[in-house]
Amino acid sequence: MSFFRVKALCHIAAAPVPMTLRDLAHDLVTDRPYATLVVDDLVGRGLAERAVNPGDRRSKLVTATAAGRAAARDAERILNTPPPALYDLPPEDVAALDRIAARLAAAR
Repeated sequence: MSFFRVKALCHIAAAPVPMTLRDLAHDLVTDRPYATLVVDDLVGRGLAERAVNPGDRRSKLVTATAAGRAAARDAERILNTPPPALYDLPPEDVAALDRIAARLAAAR
């Protein structure tokens, strides 16, 4: 699964209530047609469900399934675990990586 799909799944799984596809697209900084394609894929994999929004029948709500929430937890664990080689780096290399990451984050 692509990183973007994993990111979408994690976002959906973390939402306290079902979210609209419009809100998902906004939060992921993408367009609505692409968000729909991503959700279609997640639904096809059994990781998400889509339902009509009772407050606005023109929109859809998306939620993570139990399998989707489990996959999101696994993805978060993997993404938040540094690779083993990182632990072997000398402190000055870790400091350099930290400076580079901070500079890249600030450039957003």
